[in-house]
Amino acid sequence: MASDNIFSGLKVVDLASFIAGPGAAVILSDFGADVIKVEPPTGDTWRIGYKVPPQPRAKDNYPWHLNNRNKRGLALDLKSPEASQVLRRLVEWADVVIVNTPHPAREKLKLGYEDVSPWNPRLIYADVTGYGDNGPDAQIPGFDITAYWARSGLLSMTRDAGAPPTLPVAGSGDHSTAVSLYSAIVTALYRREKTGKGSYVTTSLLASGVWACAVYNQAALADATFYPLHDRANPPNATLNVYRAQDDVWFLIVLTPDKWPAFANGIGRPDLISDARFADPAKQAANSVQLTAILDETFAARPMAHWHDLFEKGHLTFGVVHSPAEVAKDPQLKANDIVVPLEGAGGHLDFTVSSPLNIHGVAKVPARRAPELGEHSEEILHQLGFGPKEIEGLHASGTIPNARGHAA
Repeated sequence: MASDNIFSGLKVVDLASFIAGPGAAVILSDFGADVIKVEPPTGDTWRIGYKVPPQPRAKDNYPWHLNNRNKRGLALDLKSPEASQVLRRLVEWADVVIVNTPHPAREKLKLGYEDVSPWNPRLIYADVTGYGDNGPDAQIPGFDITAYWARSGLLSMTRDAGAPPTLPVAGSGDHSTAVSLYSAIVTALYRREKTGKGSYVTTSLLASGVWACAVYNQAALADATFYPLHDRANPPNATLNVYRAQDDVWFLIVLTPDKWPAFANGIGRPDLISDARFADPAKQAANSVQLTAILDETFAARPMAHWHDLFEKGHLTFGVVHSPAEVAKDPQLKANDIVVPLEGAGGHLDFTVSSPLNIHGVAKVPARRAPELGEHSEEILHQLGFGPKEIEGLHASGTIPNARGHAA
């Protein structure tokens, strides 16, 4: 791979908190952007995310490094009267500024697009909200579980019949929204190349969630008739269902009608091909309870390794349900740079999950640990043109707290 990084020289100021905004900045940093992570004196709240149940417990702050790797850290009290001079120089320096501060607070801090864009007409101002910029709920705080999952329709559909909605994986909606925000930023950068003009780009957790659930939401817009919630024992389609092997491993099968004969022969049930109840997809659907029961009995007779080999040899589509511990050991991840080494984090954090975008011939930068709180404040202030006495004054006023080695 080439050693040049596609975003080398791109300057990004990450003023966002938690995951979605910082996640977009991580993708930019993976391809070489210089990202400054700006935090309040108390630090981004996400620094303690790994201590909040039901997040998996660990001694190492794995989510902080995941969403803030490759960045330099600046601690800045935006409420301080002297903060505006630092903010202005950051904006003048930047190509991209990422924010997720609620709009009322943003107005008080003079952090809105109208406030900062006059300082840099080429600026890409990227904003992520919970529910969008307009409408009756625009000011409501949103997390991925409330805005992305619950409000979008996803949470109502990802459960079985008779079961209540459950908690999705933390951050899953945030990371999808991060890709949406990154896409908006890159689109605006392309526009700037053509016009020389900056842009104000936005996305929301709600918009990303509705897009993720778009097949069903589009169906609702078309006044479609929905099947009942999935019932594994009585599914709409027994050949698109979840089954359990003898060794308690769950797996999915996804068969197209043309694969039915090969499937029936492969699992040792050629009699199913001539069974009138299962002669075509419509009859299989009408008799899904009986077919599911037959397949349950068949699959429960052999371990997953047997079915894995059989499905692979028959070119039948299937997927084994893996736990995160099993995913971490999946050789496909390292073979495809989905998981990459993480430099400098210490503890058990030797690897991290890379962003899901790749460009052949362009290498991502090596993943480096996330910054401690204010770790690079002095370096960044010098880079922005502040002299020693000015920096001393910013420290004295509390605008720039002294770095205190906040554990990351």
